[in-house]
Amino acid sequence: MLRVFWCILSRDLTLAMRRRTDVLTTLFFFVIVVSLFPLGVGTESKALQIIGPGVVWVAALLASMLALERLFAADYEDGTLEQMLLTAQPLSLLVLAKVTAHWILTGLPLVLIAPLVGMQFQLTDNAIIIMMLALLVGTPILSLIGAIGAALTLGLRGGGILLSLLILPLYIPILVYGSGAVEVSRIALADTQPYFALLGAFLLVALIFAPVASSAALKISLE
Repeated sequence: MLRVFWCILSRDLTLAMRRRTDVLTTLFFFVIVVSLFPLGVGTESKALQIIGPGVVWVAALLASMLALERLFAADYEDGTLEQMLLTAQPLSLLVLAKVTAHWILTGLPLVLIAPLVGMQFQLTDNAIIIMMLALLVGTPILSLIGAIGAALTLGLRGGGILLSLLILPLYIPILVYGSGAVEVSRIALADTQPYFALLGAFLLVALIFAPVASSAALKISLE
């Protein structure tokens, strides 16, 4: 099963590297959105530090959604997805591999670029570290939840709009606790552990249930 997981993961990563513009579009979108706010709000340090965590998380959320519609679309169009349904391997394992590839291509770059973004909002070193850790835990949840919406809207006309309507409400807790952890880190003697505990719990639940729910949604979409 691990070999199948690695095979699907490496396949999706290889295909993505052949379409690098899709990967870079997500990263550039994130950088542009985050950079617009300091230009519009001004350079006042306190104002930037207050809005910074929320802006970064909203931008990360929207950037993650850009590639969700294509998560299963290519395999659906060329018939690969139907072949996956016929394999002896659990479909949830194949879905998890595709979601992992999606996170590596869209979520992990956002984590790595977070220090530069934090400098734009004049965040402290501690706040930047907390933001990186929060993104590291939170962005996989965005990919896992988004996979359910992508599976439900597969093959539908105007699926991108419907996808946004389906998953944006589910992203709200991740947005609140992810940005809240960074905000609390700016307060002396404040404890960020409850925020990370909740994000970790969300990640665990998403890892268990999201691949199964996505698999069921794919079967419905392909019928």
